[in-house]
Amino acid sequence: MSAGTTAARISQRISAIAESATLAVDAKAKALKAAGRPVIGFGAGEPDFPTPDYIVQAAIEAASQPKYHRYSPAGGLPELKKAIADKTLRDSGYKVDPSQVLVTNGGKQAVYNTFATLVDPGDEVIIPTPFWTTYPEAIRLAGGVPVEVFAGPEQGYLVTIEQLEAALTDKTKILLFVSPSNPTGAVYSPEQVAEIGKWAAAKGLWVVTDEIYEHLTYDGVEFTSIATAAPELDDKVVILNGVAKTYAMTGWRVGWMIGPADVIKAATNLQSHATSNVSNIMQVAAAAALTGPLTAVDEMKVAFDRRRKAIVAGLNAIDGVECPTPTGAFYVYADVRGLLGKEFETSNGPVRPETSAELAALILDEVEVAIVPGEAFGPSGYVRLSYALGDEDLAEGVRRIQEFLGKAK
Repeated sequence: MSAGTTAARISQRISAIAESATLAVDAKAKALKAAGRPVIGFGAGEPDFPTPDYIVQAAIEAASQPKYHRYSPAGGLPELKKAIADKTLRDSGYKVDPSQVLVTNGGKQAVYNTFATLVDPGDEVIIPTPFWTTYPEAIRLAGGVPVEVFAGPEQGYLVTIEQLEAALTDKTKILLFVSPSNPTGAVYSPEQVAEIGKWAAAKGLWVVTDEIYEHLTYDGVEFTSIATAAPELDDKVVILNGVAKTYAMTGWRVGWMIGPADVIKAATNLQSHATSNVSNIMQVAAAAALTGPLTAVDEMKVAFDRRRKAIVAGLNAIDGVECPTPTGAFYVYADVRGLLGKEFETSNGPVRPETSAELAALILDEVEVAIVPGEAFGPSGYVRLSYALGDEDLAEGVRRIQEFLGKAK
């Protein structure tokens, strides 16, 4: 079979998709660990805590009820949609009707559904960069064109109105807005959120806002929903969210999108053909999470805050690494441009990494610590580390990185 014939076996649309870099790093780390290697993984944004007991119990009880053994509405169980609407009002001050909610198989499906519903071929979507790896791929799958707007550590990884204005064209349809941010942990102030929302409204743009890290902010920093801060957006805003990060439920796969009734109806039609309803058991568990206390969330946040301070201090102790202190989520985004081109002694002789991807590969090979290079999120020269892993692993992983990178020449 010729190479040309082989390539034709996979559609161009799917062939163009890059594997999730964060999941790839996590998978490699877990495979090495399964093979007996003492690998420490800073790759996946996955809390090390168990899902709170009351949520697990709700799922156990639901599993014994025959009504949950059947198909349910593709858009979500009515009780969960109501819980999501109530929770949105509670946490964001944004009032929606349950009919404006679509429950999805995790946050990623909410992202894909949204862009597939809003984007026509050639439409441009402005993406503040560094970005989560899934955003541009979902946009491209929908036929859209991601337009990156990069904000480096010099400006706190926060884009400005001037930068957004420079990226605007007559093909721009959507602004993607994420605060707190994955991968940087940056959080926009209430004033910045309102300013950006008003700008988007004045330009007639849709805003898609991912609020999945809304409960994870530190140092007195506030989460602000752009839907509330800029009422001028009216019905041209879609909110993405889920239970994964706040309630340590990454494996339960429940997310949602909130938007105008016509958009939600269209996205529900799409989902009815793609996956139909989310597992009823998982939906009941998610409803228990959203209607229950935030006590467990607050406890996890204390641990994340402690780890945040430890990892920032540890990385900033390395010559050539500059790590801003994030005020949200559970990631640090360190600037390693000062190490690129330096010589490192390895088991295979001296090596000079020229990119953050090469540096990350070197760290994994030499000291068995998995981190995600900046190429997964935008330009080279940076690395993302999640501090959602345990305290002991975090301390040991940082120690290994310090020891290896400290030998740069």
